Amino acid sequence: MRNKSVHFVLTFILVFGLFVTSCASTTPAPTITPEPTTEPIATSSPTDTPVPTEPPSPYPMTIIDGAGREVTIEEEPQSFISLAPSNTEVLYALGLGDSIVGVTEFCNFPLEAMDKPKIGGFSDVDTEKVVELKPDLILAANLHIGEVVTALEELGLTVIVISPPDVPAVLESIKLIGQITDKDEEAAVLTTEMQERIDAVTQAVDGEYPPRVFWEISNDLWTAGPGSFINDLIMRAGGENISADAESPWVQYSNEAIIDADPEVIFLADHPFGESIETVVVRPGWSTISAVVNNRIIEVVNTDMFSRPGPRVVDALELVAKALHPDAFE
Repeated sequence: MRNKSVHFVLTFILVFGLFVTSCASTTPAPTITPEPTTEPIATSSPTDTPVPTEPPSPYPMTIIDGAGREVTIEEEPQSFISLAPSNTEVLYALGLGDSIVGVTEFCNFPLEAMDKPKIGGFSDVDTEKVVELKPDLILAANLHIGEVVTALEELGLTVIVISPPDVPAVLESIKLIGQITDKDEEAAVLTTEMQERIDAVTQAVDGEYPPRVFWEISNDLWTAGPGSFINDLIMRAGGENISADAESPWVQYSNEAIIDADPEVIFLADHPFGESIETVVVRPGWSTISAVVNNRIIEVVNTDMFSRPGPRVVDALELVAKALHPDAFE
């Protein structure tokens, strides 16, 4: 809990002397007993010092989670289960790694997370295992809205959904988790540092020409459209997503549509699954695409940071911005 400064008030005591008048006679002067005062004389004692009091507990605490749900946390949570790798990374970043009692099979950062008990995959949550681990709080994602969240709440467990759709929302989600876990100060430090780096990218790419970007998720040409986290990253990094006007956050292009869009930079987020510069340049008709002609094909090695709306989102933003505008960061 936070320490509060306590101001101590010191009481100073005024002591009044008694003056005795002597007489010229040889008769001893009579002893004068002072009349008792009608007001008590102030004395200093330990009880005069205000006793520090604990600040009122913020619990029970009612919040609005990422799904717009009103959730009440009755007491300060001491143990957590994370149903998404991004939530796991936030908990560790706030210094709560030791309090995590369960994670998914895909929670691999930081490395310590891999040693935590597993509660299933990202979508196939083992509710029996979750109950067995007795968490005070479960951090879910938008994928779990509905069936998983409902099932866990019916078992008497407290669940909040963390589902930031863009970079600013990531910072707000971190602050929310900090509030819920009594880690407000740690969350404030982390998000301030993140915002400073985001602002630096914004300043660097300001006024730069935004190249057309194709973000390849799979070799059957699925990509990220409006409302997706990737689309927000591309825009903030100073690029123009060729699928920004698509009808959904995830869209599949035809080979001809990619050629017609003529992306100037191509990011291969499917590189870990075998796609590379060599496989792209030999695709039928792709030799005329500007990104291929100018050799601006980026192989995305660490795809996790681009798909997880957590603390490493700033690393992802910086990588995209430097790939789009290398001269702006020299």
